[in-house]
Amino acid sequence: MSEEKPSQPKLPPTSALDNPSTNEFGNWFEYPVRVQPHHTDYGGIVWHGSYIAWMEEARIECLRSIGIEFADLAAIGCDLPVVELSVRYHRSVQLGMAVMVKTRMAEVTGVRINWDYAIVSTDGQELYVTAKVTLVALDRDRGKIMRQLPPSFKDALAKISALNNN
Repeated sequence: MSEEKPSQPKLPPTSALDNPSTNEFGNWFEYPVRVQPHHTDYGGIVWHGSYIAWMEEARIECLRSIGIEFADLAAIGCDLPVVELSVRYHRSVQLGMAVMVKTRMAEVTGVRINWDYAIVSTDGQELYVTAKVTLVALDRDRGKIMRQLPPSFKDALAKISALNNN
């Protein structure tokens, strides 16, 4: 008699990140970036980790645009660590290029906050990167996942949801 092993968590199909039309990226928060030497490898191609840093910067600026400061979240004891990250690199970005990092909050489920990203050319014609990130609200003092989002944060996130659905 064979014992059943617990099932492993499954990753979303990578097709979820495959070549969406750049027309799908209207109505998102936009964060412009110009590629600097420290973003690249020795060949002048953007290092993969730079894209992730740009996405985080875009997410923080998106939240700031609706009145949520990370310093304020820290002050009330809330942290938002990344618990899942999926990135698809479609084509490389090179030194000196200007790109647009587009982000939007896709869904809030309890204390999990899902974000979508696209890094595109400034004219919107070229798609370089697509990604999905999941954050979870963490009580900094206890080091445990919160039972619910702080009310002021939840209200502000509702503003983003309303913007995304327009």
